Formats: sequence, C-alpha cells, structure tokens
Amino acid sequence: MSTNAIKIGTDRLTSMFSAPLRRSLLLLILSAAVLLPLVVSSVENRPRVLVVRVSGVINPVSSEFIGKEIRRAAGMQAEAVVIELDTPGGLDTSMRSMVREIIASPVPVVVYVAPGGARAASAGVFITLAAHVAAMAPGTNIGAAHPVSVSGKMDKTMAEKATNDAAAYIRSLAERTGRNAGWAEDAVRKSVSATETEALRDKVVDIISRDLPSLLKDIDGRTVKTAAGERILKTAKAEIVSDEMSLRLRLLSFITDPNVAYMLMLLGFYGLFFELTNPGAIFPGVLGGICLILAFYAFQTLPVNYAGLLLIILGIILFILEVKIISHGVLTVGGVISMILGSLMLFESPGPFMRVSLFLILPAVIMTAVFFTVMLGLAYKAYKRKPVTGAEGLIGMEGRACSDITGDAGMVSLHGELWSAYSDEPISKGEKVTVAAVSDLTLRVKRSR
Repeated sequence: MSTNAIKIGTDRLTSMFSAPLRRSLLLLILSAAVLLPLVVSSVENRPRVLVVRVSGVINPVSSEFIGKEIRRAAGMQAEAVVIELDTPGGLDTSMRSMVREIIASPVPVVVYVAPGGARAASAGVFITLAAHVAAMAPGTNIGAAHPVSVSGKMDKTMAEKATNDAAAYIRSLAERTGRNAGWAEDAVRKSVSATETEALRDKVVDIISRDLPSLLKDIDGRTVKTAAGERILKTAKAEIVSDEMSLRLRLLSFITDPNVAYMLMLLGFYGLFFELTNPGAIFPGVLGGICLILAFYAFQTLPVNYAGLLLIILGIILFILEVKIISHGVLTVGGVISMILGSLMLFESPGPFMRVSLFLILPAVIMTAVFFTVMLGLAYKAYKRKPVTGAEGLIGMEGRACSDITGDAGMVSLHGELWSAYSDEPISKGEKVTVAAVSDLTLRVKRSR
C-alpha cells in the first residue's frame, strides 16, 4: 500500500470524529499507556502471605512440614508465614526442631491459635512463644506446658531436671520475643493455662483476631525482628497463599496415630500368620509385611513400651497353643488378659492423645481371639482329617470281594473299580471287605466286621 493511500485512509478516519472527540480519545490512549504498566507492576509486587495449618500432635511429620513451608516462604519472598495452630502437645524433639526453624526464619512467622475451640497446649506453648507474632482467635486457650516423659514415668531427680530445662528454655523464648517470661515459666512449673483474653492481658500473645483476614489487617505495620533483620509487615492487602501437607506427609501423619499404628501391627500379625498356615496365598503375607513395616515406622515416633508389645505377642502365642493343648479355655483367657494389658501398656503416656483408645482395644482383642481360635482350629482339623485322595485315601474304604481272596491273590471292587488284593485270612467271593493297607497297586484287605 502506498503512502498516499495510507494518508487518504487516515484523513477519512479523522474526518469521522469531531475535534473534541479526537482529543478525548487521545487522552484515553495516553492514560492507558501510562497506567497499564503501573497496574501490572502493582499486581506483580503485591505482597503474599503463606498460610499453613498444623492440627493434632506435634511429631516428626509436622516438624518436617513446617520446616519445608518456612523455606518455601523464603524462596517466594513471602511477607509472612501464618501457622494456624491447634495442638494438645507432642514430642519435645519435634517441638524444638520447629522452634529452631522459626527462630532461623528470614520471613516473619505468625502463630495463630485458631479456629475457635482450638488450643496451644504443652509443646504448642513453646511454638507460640517462639513466633515473631503470636495471635489467638476468640474461644481458644494456651498453657499447661509441664514436661512429661514419653513413658509417663520419671523419678524425682529426672522430673526435676526435665522441668528446670523446659522452664529455662521457655523463659528464653519469651524474653527473646518480649513476652511474659514469668507466665511462661509458670506454664511449665505449675501447668497454668489462659484464655485468649487472659493471654493478651498478661502479654503472652500480641493480638486477638476473629479470623485470618482480620489478623492480616491487625498485624499490618508491625515491626518484627527476624534472622535477616527488622521487617515491617505489609499484610493488609496481601495475597493469601494456602498450602497443605503432601500426600506422603499426610500418610505418615495418619499412620503415626497410636490407634492406627496399633491396628497396623495387628493386621501385620494376621497377614503373616495366614501366609504361614496357607503357603502360596502370597497376598496376605505381602499385606502383613507392609503393615508391620509401617507399624514399626510409627513406633519410632511414639512412646512405645516394649513390655506391652511382648505381652501382645505372648497373648497371640497363647491363642495358638489353645488349639493344640487341651486347657479347657485357660490359655484363651490368659491370651485375652495378656493382650488387653499389653494393648493398654503399648503406648504408655500421661496424654490420652498418645495412647490407644480402650474402645478400640476391646473389639481388637476379641477379634484377635476369635481369628486365631477359629482359623487355627480349622487348620488343625484339616491337618488331622483322613486323606480322601491317593493311596492313603483308600485305607479304611469298604468294598466287596469279586473272587475268593487268599494270602496270594484275589480281586475286590471299590467304587466300581477292580483292584488286585490279598488277605491274611481267607475271604469268600461276595463278602464285604475293608482296605487295611496299600502296596503299589495291590490292596491288603480284611473281612469287614
């Protein structure tokens, strides 16, 4: 297209609009050209807040999850990490690992005890006090951080050492973040607890917020000191990025529940026993092996009492012996008692969340007793049952002499089949006979009584 043609087309397009309209269009185009990059830049520079949830017992799985999320927040240059916390407590080693991750985080970490009805007990108190910002939702509570051993038993000296160590640790965390160190120490030594209003009044937490959006507005503009230096939070208009545990961590968290670990152990015993009594079934053995391995993994994170585990194994052995030894039920009763005591002792902890539920133990023990008694009974009867095929299956069968039978020769009929036979006593043709033994294809018979 020539230059003259372009000019003519432009002149015609220009003539279609009045001068004021042309000026308005020009201003609109210029405004768009100036504002569009600013809008795009504003969207790109919008601060982001990573929100994760920790609910349940503090264990190695939750510790690994929080560590990964804090590192992820640093990589995405998040404005803050919000940990929505609801825990009855947990393992000291896992709690300390989480606290170390929070202290070393270059991104501000906000621990938010939420939603309403949630709590930050025991290990949760340490995690909350270690946060750069500690917040609670209405209807929540915090406290009761007195240390206990995983077995629930400590002598006086060990208990005093553990208490002093925990008190010093929590006091240092509170002093580091400028919170009430006296209350924190009482939470360890006296197991004191506080509601959200009491915690705010006593300067245990920094703020009470009804929900997550309110929390982000409430903490906006606060100055916090992180491992990377001081940061002013800009969270009022931040984009919320939520994240959850991966499938692997969810699975590991599920199997570390004491009730689940207990059932995995029993299923493992069932599967291996069924495979041993029915060689070649394969599937029960494979499933049992997998369940036992998962159970042993869970035992690493739980307060296992090995006396309880041995009592459970003893109970299973007693069920097996009941089938072969006539004890008139004594072995079964002993097995039931042994399994119940072992199940109660298996995860010995003062915290109910670290023990097997009694409502699970009783049905599991009864089912185990029935399973082993019935299965072993059937297997033992099958073992003792007379063979019905092959040479052994012929012994004891009755037939009829088809000829006179002597010590040297004769013929008998068994189920319509003719067999060579001999007898230690003379037997006349037509008499009923019983097979006494089989040698190659010759039967030794005797006169039926």
